[in-house]
Amino acid sequence: MATTPLTINTEDSVAVVTGGANGIGKGIVKALLTGGASVVIADIEEDVVNATVKELSPLGPVDSFITDVADEASVEDLSTYVFNTHGKCNFLFNNAGVGSGGGGKAWQNEPNDWKWCFSVNVFGTAHGVISFVPKMLESGEPGHVINTSSGDGGFAPVPMASVYASSKAAVSCYTEALNHQLLSETDNMGASVFYPSGGLMNTGLFTSQRNRPEELQRLRGGTGRKSMTFEELKALLEKAGRDVKVADLDELGTYVVQAVRERRFIIGRDLEETVDLLHRRADAIGEFRCPPHHDMGI
Repeated sequence: MATTPLTINTEDSVAVVTGGANGIGKGIVKALLTGGASVVIADIEEDVVNATVKELSPLGPVDSFITDVADEASVEDLSTYVFNTHGKCNFLFNNAGVGSGGGGKAWQNEPNDWKWCFSVNVFGTAHGVISFVPKMLESGEPGHVINTSSGDGGFAPVPMASVYASSKAAVSCYTEALNHQLLSETDNMGASVFYPSGGLMNTGLFTSQRNRPEELQRLRGGTGRKSMTFEELKALLEKAGRDVKVADLDELGTYVVQAVRERRFIIGRDLEETVDLLHRRADAIGEFRCPPHHDMGI
């Protein structure tokens, strides 16, 4: 039976981070640069990418490639650029993600909600694996693939976010299968699934509608729920009596990169309540009942 490869160093490595121009991705880029890696930021927003590269350049070698992860040709161009320019890729962070536009009742979501959310969260992850992993394997270099999932779907759904939760459940399952395959294929590559955790995240996910393609806009009036900004969600949770902890995204990036060095498959923390929820879900499944869900308290 294959075992997890030994630890992997970031020093003198090459890393690609999709969605790396802001939010969690930016925190990961900072930690990689501090750890001695060269980083390629792959993001769709050119102005934001350029500003981030300028800001982070003092930390180490960082460049960028404008990428739409939903477009397989764009991701293939990214991989060609990385290998032609840097000669290798040791770390692939499939981190880019979007919401579905506010959630709502499952029967009110439109086909375009599914197409947009899955095109980025699921197909974007698959495009990264398809374009990079064969080249990573062929290079013989130590490598690791890190796919960003979510506790919403990856562990259990928040019912009013059924489309988003479904996409992240797919990412978790896909990453598990990928890791098993890599471990059976080589002794120096593996995969991890990253569950952002440790507090409410002030990321671009809350305003991801800004990048929704025109051809995938809603046609039927939507679900009656709109996307909330980070500030709006924080205020709603506090109004519901929740003690809202806001995550330090730079510190989270450092945590993620250290976990990747150790090749942990599950990257997440504060999972005690999640473990209890998973046990209760397993018990319900064993009794042929619908498993309990995540409760955000709003």
